[in-house]
Amino acid sequence: MRRFGLNGATTGPADLRTDIRAAREAGYEVIEIRDTKLRDYLKAGGTLEGLRQELQEAGLEAYTLNALEHATHATGAALLALLDRVKTFCEWAAQLGCPYVVAVPSFASEVRDPRRMRETAVDALRAIAETARPYRVKIGFEFLGFPDCAVNTLGLAREIVDAAGDPGIGLVIDAFHFFVGGSFWGMLEGLDPQRLFIVHLDDAEDRPPETLTDAHRLLPGDGVIPLRELVRQIELLGYVGPWSIELFRPEYYAWDPVHLARVARQKMEALFERRSGR
Repeated sequence: MRRFGLNGATTGPADLRTDIRAAREAGYEVIEIRDTKLRDYLKAGGTLEGLRQELQEAGLEAYTLNALEHATHATGAALLALLDRVKTFCEWAAQLGCPYVVAVPSFASEVRDPRRMRETAVDALRAIAETARPYRVKIGFEFLGFPDCAVNTLGLAREIVDAAGDPGIGLVIDAFHFFVGGSFWGMLEGLDPQRLFIVHLDDAEDRPPETLTDAHRLLPGDGVIPLRELVRQIELLGYVGPWSIELFRPEYYAWDPVHLARVARQKMEALFERRSGR
């Protein structure tokens, strides 16, 4: 049975308890927790033990904690600071029974030499995974398709993860970033489904890819990304992990979170129906 997830970015300013309620009432199996919402939850007096209980009562698995930003080009003092954040994230994840922390790349302006960029990214991801290992947490590396991101295609992300050679590092594929960054079907060939930790499903407005921003994301099926073919290709790999909605569209933030979660799940499920169309 396919599992579907709700990423907390989708509901924007809604708090973590609202995300849990929306995911529960819309019938999701997993939830992706945003670190900012978790921090607010803890600042308001919540506890990790209490949150784990809330998730269990809602029938939800905390699947990922999002996100370690600028994770690939930190060196020296910046790397030490990053690893401190990794420890915090992994302490949270371990107490919640959450198996994955998502890490995203730095931006191209931070390192200009492609060879050095790859080397630094490999070194940083290895250090992150080694820090996470005692907590039994794995790192999901998510490339970002934006032109100014240092790692913006699946092909390059795979090169880096393969070079790191650490079983504690895998991939996250986001449909929006796959499309925006110019990734193509061939980049999926030979991908070990065990190294693909989660897939984000989202659509995009009909604009030149290089002009798209997160605010141009749309609910699945409402845009121009060939999502049916993407999910078909990924399932052909043998992938059986969750499919999660991750949107950053301010228009949707005004919707009732439960309604948004329900519509999003319906639209994700529709991608797998046997019928003609995109």
